Amino acid sequence: MRLWVCIALLSAVLCASAERPAIVRGIIRAGQFVRDAAGGTADMYRAYRDMREANYKGADKYFHARGNYDAARRGPGGAWAAKVISDARENWQSGISGRGHEDTRADQEANEWGRRGGDPNRYRPKGLPSKY
Repeated sequence: MRLWVCIALLSAVLCASAERPAIVRGIIRAGQFVRDAAGGTADMYRAYRDMREANYKGADKYFHARGNYDAARRGPGGAWAAKVISDARENWQSGISGRGHEDTRADQEANEWGRRGGDPNRYRPKGLPSKY
């Protein structure tokens, strides 16, 4: 009995210290990417919700940058989600908002600034409540 317990413990130690197979590492990385993407999506939604709640003129670029910044800080999955959501939003809005290419270009600049890790406060308008 003692021999089998020793063999089991030795096996557990050896397995724990062994390098994982490539397929397992790939599955773990994919899971982290998906988790980051889901978190990034939540960050983008939170920024959108705050923008709607604040309803503050001239603050949209700040919220674009903040959502992208928060999402990208989560990792590659978050940055990917931020890019997909931002691009889809701008493509959809540019056709219906009537604000034109200049506003879309400025929004995309704020999106990219946030995704690259730039401080979103660059776009923060004066007077925006500190809650945001």
